[in-house]
Amino acid sequence: MTKSEFVDRVASQSGLSKKDAGSAVDAVISSIEDALQSGEEVSFTGFGKFHVASRGAREGRNPRTGESMTIAASKVPRFTAGSGLKKAVR
Repeated sequence: MTKSEFVDRVASQSGLSKKDAGSAVDAVISSIEDALQSGEEVSFTGFGKFHVASRGAREGRNPRTGESMTIAASKVPRFTAGSGLKKAVR
C-alpha cells in the first residue's frame, strides 16, 4: 500500500476529505519522526512501539573488491509490533 492509498483509506473510514486525511497522516508521521529524533519512544497500546536502537560498529567487505572495511556505528529506527497487531495479522 502506498501513502496515497493509505490516505484514501483513512479518508473513507474517518469521513474526512482527502486533503484533511493527507494532512493528518503527514502530521502523525512528522510527530513520530520528531519524537525519535529527540530520543523518545512512541507507543500505541495494542499496536506497537517505535524506538531508536544503536547499531554498533562492525567489520564489512566491499563486494566489488573484497577489501575489508569498518562500518561505523549508527542509530536506526525500529518498530516492535504489539499484541493487538500480532493477533490481527494472524
